[in-house]
Amino acid sequence: MTQQVSAGATGSAGLPGMRGIRLYALASAATIAVAGGLFALAWDGEARQAVLVSAAVAFVVQLLAFAVARLLAANGHGIAGWGLGAIVCLVSLVIYGFVCRAAGIPTNAGMLSLATFFFLTEIIEPPFLSI
Repeated sequence: MTQQVSAGATGSAGLPGMRGIRLYALASAATIAVAGGLFALAWDGEARQAVLVSAAVAFVVQLLAFAVARLLAANGHGIAGWGLGAIVCLVSLVIYGFVCRAAGIPTNAGMLSLATFFFLTEIIEPPFLSI
């Protein structure tokens, strides 16, 4: 007799919450791509490259912040996790501003696009915390 074992909430990799993280990563990538496309219509040249760099930074930082928020939400501290993620984004934005200036990246395009990407991905985050 064969017994079937369901992956359930642990996902296919056996790690808790991976389905929610994968869905959030997909939604974040789509959101950042749409917003980045709109920024690309407004800027060209080096400013457009700054938008691409900002998109990559936002995606990585948000996924890391989301993973931490999921851990806190699993322990009943969802608001604390969301707040910690917002603080991580704010600190990243400040550091990125200094990096833009030091590296000669167009500051207006870089900072505005990164702040927008962070804002949009923070807005879509709450429903994914419980998946």
